[in-house]
Amino acid sequence: MFAVLETGGKQHKIEPGKVLRVEKLDVAQGEQVTLDHVLAVGDETNTIVGTPLIEGAKVVGLVLQQGKAHKIIVFKYKAKKNYRRKNGHRQLFTEILVKEIVCPGFSSGQAVADTGEAAVAGAE
Repeated sequence: MFAVLETGGKQHKIEPGKVLRVEKLDVAQGEQVTLDHVLAVGDETNTIVGTPLIEGAKVVGLVLQQGKAHKIIVFKYKAKKNYRRKNGHRQLFTEILVKEIVCPGFSSGQAVADTGEAAVAGAE
């Protein structure tokens, strides 16, 4: 089972057990988060596409960590004008382990595989 969800202005294709890095969410580490902007849900046989969202569909996950990405250097330069500006930027992110996808019309969703549970234990 897979789902396409929208968060932070970006779309992500996810599956249960996958670790996802999204724009910062105001949820503490170790807590459960529910994302309800689900655009599509599907499996091997059928797919449901929302208009634009699927009513009642949601993705349940566990927040593994809050953090900052690697520094990006922003350098502005104009030739022969002695104009130089150097800035750095570190984007804030939230790392989520997808536990299950809940959607009306599908089975009750798939729980996280054993590999996903090991990822949670290793992150702590």
